[in-house]
Amino acid sequence: MIVVTTPTGRIGRQVLDTLLDGPEAIRVITRDPARLSPHVRERVEVVPGSHHDSDVVTTAFAGVDCVFWLVPPNPRAEHPVDYYLEFTRPACEAITRHGVRRVVGVSSLGREYGHHAGHLSAAFAMDALIEATQVGYRALRPPFFLENLLSQAQMIRNQGVFALANSRDRPLRTVAARDIAATAAALLLDASWSGQDGVPLIGPDDLSPDNMAQVMSEVLDRPVRFQQISTAEYKAMALTRGASEGSAQGLVDMAMAQNDGIYNGGSPAPERTATSFHQWCVNVLRPAVLA
Repeated sequence: MIVVTTPTGRIGRQVLDTLLDGPEAIRVITRDPARLSPHVRERVEVVPGSHHDSDVVTTAFAGVDCVFWLVPPNPRAEHPVDYYLEFTRPACEAITRHGVRRVVGVSSLGREYGHHAGHLSAAFAMDALIEATQVGYRALRPPFFLENLLSQAQMIRNQGVFALANSRDRPLRTVAARDIAATAAALLLDASWSGQDGVPLIGPDDLSPDNMAQVMSEVLDRPVRFQQISTAEYKAMALTRGASEGSAQGLVDMAMAQNDGIYNGGSPAPERTATSFHQWCVNVLRPAVLA
C-alpha cells in the first residue's frame, strides 16, 4: 500500500492521479475529504486529518510500504526550519514504528550549498530527519517551482509585469510541478530501489527572468516585462500577502541563495525534465492569466 499526503495539493493531486491507474492500493491523508472527487473517494482509503498529527500518521502508516511526503507551505509559520521539523517528526516516529520501507519526499536542489538559504534550509533539515530513521529515501530536488509565478497572474494580466528579487540577467533553474509529480509517482510504483539518495529535477531550459518575460510575451500575445525588486520590496510583498515576518525573511534568504548560485552546484549534470518553460506557459500560465 502507498500513502499520499497533500492529495488535493498541486503536486500531490497529480501524484495521486497517476497512482490511481497503477496496481497498488492507495491511502490518502487529507484535512477535507470533501475536496476529493467522488471518483477518487471510491478508489482510495481516506484518513481524515493533518499529516502533522501524530495520531493521524500513526494510523495512516500502518501496513504501508511506501509514503509520498510533502510538507505543505505555511506562510504564517514564524520559523520555517522549526515548522518543517515539527511537521515531519511525527511522521518519522510512525515510519519507524510501522517499518515503512520507502519514502519519496519533496525537498530542494542545492543541499551541498552549505549556507543558510531560508525555506530551502528547512527542506534540507527535513531530509536529515527522515534519513536518520534509516528508511529507504528518495529526496526529490527541484529548483524554483514555475508554479510560484501563478501568484502574480493578476499582475501579469493587469500590468504586464512580474517581479522577483532574483537577478534579471542570471539564468534561474526551474521545474514544472507536473514533472515533480511524474517522477514521484514512478518512484512510488518502483519497488526495486533502496537506500537513500537525492533526485535532481531540473527543467530543460535555464532562462533568466528577462528571458522568461520574452517567452511570456510570445505566449500571451501581449508585452510582459520583468521587474527586479530589492529584497526589502520582495519581503514587503510577502508580508502584504499575509506571510509572517519569519516566513517573509525566509523567502528573501532563499532568493539571495538563488542569486548566489545554490541551484548550480553538484555533479554530474542531471538529466533534464520534460516540460519546457514555453510549454508550461501555454498549458498553465496562459489559462491562469486569461481566467
